[in-house]
Amino acid sequence: MSKASVEEIKLASNGLRGDLAENFADPALTHVEDSENVLLKFHGSYQQDDRDLRAARNKEKQEKAWSFMVRSKMPGGRISAQQWLIHHDLCVLSEGSLRLTNRQGIQLHGVLKGNLKAVIAGICRSGLTTMGACGDVVRNTMAPAAPLKDGIRQDAQLLSEELSQRFLWRSAAYADIWLDGEKIDLDWAQVDVNPAVRAQTAAHDAKAAEDPIYGEKYLPRKFKIGIAIEPQNDVDVFSQDLGFIPHVLDGAVQGYTLTVGGGFGMSHGQLTTRPFLAQPLFYVPRQHVVDAAEAIVTTQRDHGNRTERKNARMKYTVQTMGIDGFRTEVLSRLPGIPTSPAKPLNFATVEDNLGWHPQGDGLLFCAVYVSMGRITDRPDGPQYLSAFNEIARDLGLPFIITPNTNVIIAEVPPALQPAVDAILAKHGVPHADGMTATRRVAHACVALPTCGLSLSESERALPGVLDQFDLILRELGLEQDPILVRMTGCPNGCGRPYNADFGFVGRAPNKYAMFVGGSIAGDRLAGLEQKVVPLADIPATIRPYLEAYKAERQPAETFSHWFGRTRQNGEAPTPEQFHIELAERSARLAGAKASPEG
Repeated sequence: MSKASVEEIKLASNGLRGDLAENFADPALTHVEDSENVLLKFHGSYQQDDRDLRAARNKEKQEKAWSFMVRSKMPGGRISAQQWLIHHDLCVLSEGSLRLTNRQGIQLHGVLKGNLKAVIAGICRSGLTTMGACGDVVRNTMAPAAPLKDGIRQDAQLLSEELSQRFLWRSAAYADIWLDGEKIDLDWAQVDVNPAVRAQTAAHDAKAAEDPIYGEKYLPRKFKIGIAIEPQNDVDVFSQDLGFIPHVLDGAVQGYTLTVGGGFGMSHGQLTTRPFLAQPLFYVPRQHVVDAAEAIVTTQRDHGNRTERKNARMKYTVQTMGIDGFRTEVLSRLPGIPTSPAKPLNFATVEDNLGWHPQGDGLLFCAVYVSMGRITDRPDGPQYLSAFNEIARDLGLPFIITPNTNVIIAEVPPALQPAVDAILAKHGVPHADGMTATRRVAHACVALPTCGLSLSESERALPGVLDQFDLILRELGLEQDPILVRMTGCPNGCGRPYNADFGFVGRAPNKYAMFVGGSIAGDRLAGLEQKVVPLADIPATIRPYLEAYKAERQPAETFSHWFGRTRQNGEAPTPEQFHIELAERSARLAGAKASPEG
């Protein structure tokens, strides 16, 4: 399927309906065609197959083992006890586990076609939704996970709900197909958002009446938003298309600095693609931030690349227009709204604060480490699925999914702390205190066997790599030094490897490109150190870096600071440099296909 055909499919979809209803009403079909899969993503699902079985089934001339992934959308990762129990019960219609995402959502894998409608309807009737969890729209809005009861975090959570409500796509197709026309009643859609349809953004297209923001074409590609509170950058705000950082006076949020143009997707051997960190755009008073977000989203809608899908993310729009030109266009869509230069930003870490903490209102929260974000019951390991089900069922406590794919048990009365601890201990859930700092913050994407894009293992490989990391770290006395390790199965970078201290990006089965020199604060890009490192060689490959760090570091210096000080890791290019590089690379690539190792 050509890249341009995605735009044609959206335009001809009749509000993202296509033939989805007919396809899912036909019991003889085990899967949908590519054109319907494009539309299905907007509804929160990806068609997949079990790649562990692909070769054997092909040899037996059987079709692929088709199934679907379903992704729940929950602003800021909030999910009630009842909503968690519904997700737990829906596991019987999937492969039996829940996968937490680093965008603070939940994925169910292995859902058969005949069960998909029941799963989506079950999630939606819980007060959550899958609508817009995937597809070329604004995805799940991220917000700081820790439920501290101060005005800053409460405002950040409210803002995540306001943004989610503003950018929910408006076609009735979702309710028609999955809910038999029932009205959608979302918990987070009840916030008081300015209902005025912004005339200047709707006027761009007379056909936009049904959806004043997305029109008939929707966005050129997915769009990600995150809110971060200094100094903790748990949402990886510089990796987002649009980031919000609050500024406070006398304990109250006065406004937000907005950053734009982050994004990590790239392709091996295609040098016109690359990761970028977001850049500061401007500061805007709190009452205008959602309107400012809409102006940015509609600028990307109207100026994003709809011809070459690999260059369609907003990071390329910002680089092509230049940050000043992009700002001018956004401000033209905000007549009368005051803005000022972006405020200085200062982040220290992307880590979660694991363990028990006071919320500030007399209640407690407990951030629990979840290995690779996989909620399952392992015969020889933690019984995460049973533990969290018991806490939700018997104690009625809500949860928060963190951007590091851990789980926060929130709103805990002090009298229930022993009960929570007892349940976690009974099911073998590990205590983070005994872990290395590297393991506590490491992350991998899902990758094989379900992701159709994955070139190598990730979720199933990183735990073993971390075992070897732990041995080296303990030997060198670095077990409590925060070193950020991330792995992803392909260069699309869902595991956010490109700003990690060590990022491993799948190139082929059991082979990875190794990036080094990002930052534990998430504010620096890593550089490509080695094109290909076999999985078995990763520990030996990183050992010299750790030994040099131990020998050369200054007192209290992190690995990130040491690497930046001693190795002079390069930063992202200026827009002018980007255009020069783009022209030079395009000329080199003209008429020739990049080699697999390129």
